[in-house]
Amino acid sequence: MSPSSAAAQAAPSTVAGRIAQLVRVFERVPYSVLAIPLRLAVATVFWNSGTTKIADWAATLQLFEDEYKVPLLPPDIAAHIGAGIELSTPVLLVLGLLTRPAALVLLGMTTVIEVFVYPQAWPTHIQWAAMLLVLLCRGAGAFSVDHWLWRRFGQAGNA
Repeated sequence: MSPSSAAAQAAPSTVAGRIAQLVRVFERVPYSVLAIPLRLAVATVFWNSGTTKIADWAATLQLFEDEYKVPLLPPDIAAHIGAGIELSTPVLLVLGLLTRPAALVLLGMTTVIEVFVYPQAWPTHIQWAAMLLVLLCRGAGAFSVDHWLWRRFGQAGNA
């Protein structure tokens, strides 16, 4: 570390110095810590939707017939697929198990919802997509079953 940067870290006397110090603190937050709320936030959205679907299956089927019209799929099959995805992938995300595949499936589902069901809801869907893209690209982080499995078995083939 250069003497000037050491001095800047030791006693930031200007507003810019204090802001720079705060930025350095934020930059030290590990991705693994940031991934936890991402996983929980996305899981909560889809879990709540899935549990609502199974709470009143007749209403769910009616919604898929009238409002959630998905091309190429009959409403009852689309309802089963939707509920299955919404009840399984959140569990995977919370555990951090198969995080990337789960994020990819939910990203696909979000795309279908945006394009075919609620195109006007893009402000919400882009938030879901942003969180899912981070999880798809970076994974679940160190506090996950994926990480444990990779450490346990992933490098065994490389040894």
